[in-house]
Amino acid sequence: MQMSDTRVIKAPREVVWAAILNPEVLKACVPGCTELTGTPEEGFEATVVQKVGPVKATFKGTVTLSNMAEPEAVTLTGEGKGGAAGFAKGGADVRFAEVEDGTELSYEVDAKVGGKLAQLGSRIIDGFAKKMADQFFTNLQDAVEGPSDPDEAPEAEGEAAEEGKKKGWFKRMVSG
Repeated sequence: MQMSDTRVIKAPREVVWAAILNPEVLKACVPGCTELTGTPEEGFEATVVQKVGPVKATFKGTVTLSNMAEPEAVTLTGEGKGGAAGFAKGGADVRFAEVEDGTELSYEVDAKVGGKLAQLGSRIIDGFAKKMADQFFTNLQDAVEGPSDPDEAPEAEGEAAEEGKKKGWFKRMVSG
């Protein structure tokens, strides 16, 4: 399964580059990630819990970064095993370009699955892979951009308020 997309993140290219290399940001961006350890240079080990159709699995695997051309491009490659559910592996070639509003992030994703997951059918798998990629890059955008002024975030109740406060934590951390 292959797909590509583009989005503009309202931050300088160097900030977006730093975010995608940051283990805390990566953990927050990967949907279902419960644990992530390692470094960009040596790679990361991750645990991700996901439900694909009727199959729920805990994947343990690795994420490596290669083809790093700071701050223009990077390739993220991941591979995980989910026990009886099977395996998932894939990669994303990510490019960063300066644009008037910030940084244009474009990506091409390639994903493959095997085992029980592969038996679900390509329509379910393709939809799931697209959703995972979209969610990862949306989470990255939210972590970098966040609300324009954290003190003016809407005072909603419950989880929505907490999410609003969490978003943009990386941007606030970098900008001081």
